[in-house]
Amino acid sequence: MRRYARIIGTGSYLPPRRLTNNDLAAELAQRGLETSDEWIVERTGIRARHFAEPDVTSSDLALEASRKAIEAAGIEASDIDLIIVATSTPDMVFPSTAAILQHKLGISNGCPAFDVQAVCSGFVYALTVADSMIQTGAAKHVLVVGSEVFSRILDFNDRTTCVLFGDGAGAVVLEASDEPGILSTELHADGSHVGILCVPGNVSGGNVLGDPLLKMDGQAVFKLAVSVLDKAARSALEKAGLTDADIDWLIPHQANIRIMQSTARKLKLSMDKVVVTVDQHGNTSAASIPLALDHGVRSGQVKKGQTVLLEGVGGGFTWGAVLLKM
Repeated sequence: MRRYARIIGTGSYLPPRRLTNNDLAAELAQRGLETSDEWIVERTGIRARHFAEPDVTSSDLALEASRKAIEAAGIEASDIDLIIVATSTPDMVFPSTAAILQHKLGISNGCPAFDVQAVCSGFVYALTVADSMIQTGAAKHVLVVGSEVFSRILDFNDRTTCVLFGDGAGAVVLEASDEPGILSTELHADGSHVGILCVPGNVSGGNVLGDPLLKMDGQAVFKLAVSVLDKAARSALEKAGLTDADIDWLIPHQANIRIMQSTARKLKLSMDKVVVTVDQHGNTSAASIPLALDHGVRSGQVKKGQTVLLEGVGGGFTWGAVLLKM
């Protein structure tokens, strides 16, 4: 009998500081940059985002989201036997944010904890790893988190990128089950596209080398994202023996409403079947999919037994999809 990884709890957390487009435009105006709510909404669909305070880390956001997911799962933190955190904005160079989160959760059972770095595809990558660990019997209860403080790596002198991103965290608890859960996964990467979305800086000898702020070729990212997301979705459906018509909900990476609309059209899905949070969260990178999933669950949109397609694309260039039963 097949052993499935099934989601039994979801949780999310957004830092209290919320900036509307008008709020951000006012801050940018002080730097001599012009932007507007109309300009941002027309190009991205984003109306607001949340920024963490300077002393708040990815593990702090992850802790709040994890507590909610564990509570929703009806288990104790000590029942977790694997922690995977997807993040591109870790607390430290090392140890992993997952290890720091483990300590903050008070989990002292020695369970493995590690980070996955695939930028905006990170949560899909982390879910795939967790699914494999559960299928092989290496874990029974897995905490998978996407957590980001992207505000730390934004160039606020570049209005084309700084308006896009926000901070937040989302989490799920997976349980080994005989009931259908994750049905199929699909992961890819193409390092030849490193330059179109990256933070090229690094640390050496206590000094920052290169540029430590985010750089993006928006047009190139858009074109590649639309192409690869459709292929990943169809491959995941084919592996599970399902079709477009079997999808109850599409929960894509929340980067740009136009990318999401294009993906839905290619899958012959109405936008009524797409969970959308990009308007209120902005692009929260690895946190965007679990944030949207938790929103869908807690709003009553996403229900037990429904078929959900998760998909993401990000720097690397990385992309992937996860098809699952709730």
